[in-house]
Amino acid sequence: MNRKAVVAWTLYDFANSAFVAVIPATVYSKYYALAVVGNERGEGDFWWGLAVTTSMAIVALSAPPLGAIADHAGVRKRFLFLLTYVSVAATALMATVGKGDVVWGWFLAVVGTVGFEAAIVYYNAYLPELAPRERQGRLSAYGFAVGYLGSAVALGAALPFALAANYGGAFLSAAALFGVWAIPAFLFLPGDRPGTLSLAGAVRVGFTQTRATLRRILQMPDLRRFLLAYLFFEDGINTVIFFSSIFAGHTLGFTTPEVIQLYFVVQLSALLGAWVWGRPTDFKGPKFVVTVTLVQWCLVVVAAYFVETKAQFFVVAILAGTGLGAIQAASRTFMATLIPKGQEAELFGFYALVGKTSAIFGPMVFGLASWLTGGPARGRRPPLCPDADRARADPRLRRAIARA
Repeated sequence: MNRKAVVAWTLYDFANSAFVAVIPATVYSKYYALAVVGNERGEGDFWWGLAVTTSMAIVALSAPPLGAIADHAGVRKRFLFLLTYVSVAATALMATVGKGDVVWGWFLAVVGTVGFEAAIVYYNAYLPELAPRERQGRLSAYGFAVGYLGSAVALGAALPFALAANYGGAFLSAAALFGVWAIPAFLFLPGDRPGTLSLAGAVRVGFTQTRATLRRILQMPDLRRFLLAYLFFEDGINTVIFFSSIFAGHTLGFTTPEVIQLYFVVQLSALLGAWVWGRPTDFKGPKFVVTVTLVQWCLVVVAAYFVETKAQFFVVAILAGTGLGAIQAASRTFMATLIPKGQEAELFGFYALVGKTSAIFGPMVFGLASWLTGGPARGRRPPLCPDADRARADPRLRRAIARA
């Protein structure tokens, strides 16, 4: 293996994790839904769900043809560069979003997410090229592990800004980390293979070939079954990721600094999960790891339904984190083992199509359900002050409040 290229590839995971950690997972999603839009009747849930759904629809529809274009024209690395810095720019501009900037905040969320998600198509396509099949599970897991470390660093950088209620600073710090740590990938990843077509020709072929590639996938039983399963389980995972911080903030009363601290712990547990399951993915096979971690995720979602306190949510979130790191790494490895050589970007484009199609439905259903039922999950509101829950539990204080 080319060690410089492998290190550069894993560092890209470190870089782009800054976007995930600060934008959809913690600060921006909560800030946009609760402060920019307002969420008393679920409007914030609806607009954030709409942003996620729109982003995923764009990625799902464009990923297969763009993947084919990259393969035919030999522009995979250039597409990776362009989309990365589109996302970086949108993340930095989120610092300009203020209360009431509903459409502007929505637009930047869509652009940033589309750039981030579309770039991953080309990033993932390097996996079969960087490692032999018997080591792809470990490399995929190590990439995710380094990525979760990047998330922890990004959350640590954002925390001082959140404590000072300077959310713009948190978004700028995420953009800086993403933009700087992505540079090694563009310096050391293998160059593009010579294209078989001009860019214009590849565009024509890319859009016309998508249907033919879909027919070819339908004739590959293993790939077809995996993508169908991935459609369903990724839907649930995406919904949990995109709405967990809003649930924590509105239903359980987490402040933004507390949400950051929560996800800092989650990223460390996900790092551990990805690292521990790396070797079993190669030795036992990715199917085994995916199956085990799906059982774990089912238990996590059931447990989350019964959560009533912040401490309970911390425990559930840590359990989810260990499964998150493992299932994402094993799923990517599973896909890589099913791809014929020379079709990496194109078929990882379909992998993105399936994953992002699943992400269209879950967030939209959650957001609509919250809006139509007149409020967020379970209808609870955060306490008016940090001691409100303790006050309600004290009978003397309850009587005093009632007399007042």
